[in-house]
Amino acid sequence: MSQSIETTCVQGGYQPENGQPRQVPVYQSTTWKYDTSEHMAKLFDLAEAGYFYTRLANPTNDAVAAKITQLEGGSAGMLTSSGQAANFFALFNIAGAGDHIVASSAIYGGTYNLIKVTMARMGVSATFVDPHCTREQLDAAFQENTKCVFGETIANPALDVLDIELFAEAAHAHGVPLIVDNTFATPVNCRPIEWGADIVTHSTTKYMDGHASTVGGAVIDAGKFDWNAHRDKFPGLTEPDESYHGVVYTERFGLAGAFITKATAQLMRDLGSIQSPQHASFLNSSLESLHVRMAQHCKNGQAVAEFLEQHPKIRFVRYCGLPSDPNHALAEKYLPNGSCGVVSFGFEGGREAAEKFMSALSIAAIATHVADSRSCVLHPANTTHRQMSDAELEACGITPDLVRLSCGIEGTDDLLADLAQALETV
Repeated sequence: MSQSIETTCVQGGYQPENGQPRQVPVYQSTTWKYDTSEHMAKLFDLAEAGYFYTRLANPTNDAVAAKITQLEGGSAGMLTSSGQAANFFALFNIAGAGDHIVASSAIYGGTYNLIKVTMARMGVSATFVDPHCTREQLDAAFQENTKCVFGETIANPALDVLDIELFAEAAHAHGVPLIVDNTFATPVNCRPIEWGADIVTHSTTKYMDGHASTVGGAVIDAGKFDWNAHRDKFPGLTEPDESYHGVVYTERFGLAGAFITKATAQLMRDLGSIQSPQHASFLNSSLESLHVRMAQHCKNGQAVAEFLEQHPKIRFVRYCGLPSDPNHALAEKYLPNGSCGVVSFGFEGGREAAEKFMSALSIAAIATHVADSRSCVLHPANTTHRQMSDAELEACGITPDLVRLSCGIEGTDDLLADLAQALETV
């Protein structure tokens, strides 16, 4: 029976049997008991499903990953220790030394550095494109060794909305998957798989947790990309893995399970970026209210954006819910029920005015965080995107006076009053 996103938030991923706990149990254990070494050997060979070490899999994590997979409409999923780990696993699972990535330029600064700097040191090159580029410009970015395309549903903090269908069509025309970071929209407001995305990632630290309590990430596979149709591009999935006695992931686990199984069996095994079962349990509790919280985040974000757009001390406002925003048409297509609670804006008085305004806020706290139940504010050029050059900042849509305000779920009138008094000090 199909069910709503609201019901899935509450009850997805785990259905207890008779005598089992109603809440997802926390399996706070590194290891499991086996009667024979032969049984464990089958687990290590991937010949049989089961648990043998929490670094690779844990029942608590699997239940929460299953809920997020169900929310996104995917076939398989995994939790990671952070959103950065999730994006790295999604990319590195199919792109290695000598390969190439096409990525939107308007993405989170940490992800931009991951792709441009760290993965470059691993031999993976990248071409960054404007998220609003034409199909011809996008096609021109591909190379013979391109292995995937990456973008964010709603860019952090530029708030550009990705044309998912356009990017998916281009990726598929070149025989590669589209990976979309859906952190800001969450599956409550957008399900990229329904628009052609093949793999979805999340920093669950943000709205999914929503309470600044646990760092985490998730990778969800749609299970639709035909790796076998492009065997030469993806030998890691379509040819024998000698570290597992020659298993071929697409043959053993099918399209629905090959990508996540490989990411778990290889990357999690070797890099160990596992989410703790305790954190997964906290995350699951937060997911139960995700659909309720997102509605209030969006209500506050819309009200704040409308207020700021009319204020004479504000130079610009970026929020796709505003009819004047250049992303509004894409938002109406991909985010008809709301986008997120994050609003980016700049000041007539420049960087100095931005910093003075932030210091005067009483409800919104200055924090290196976003998408929290409590409102928080950040100056990206001084913090999350500090390592980027002015040219790189401009390509990401970030100016020195840009402030990122993450509207929490407080009372709307209280937030507007706090903004008004802070603007009086500028």
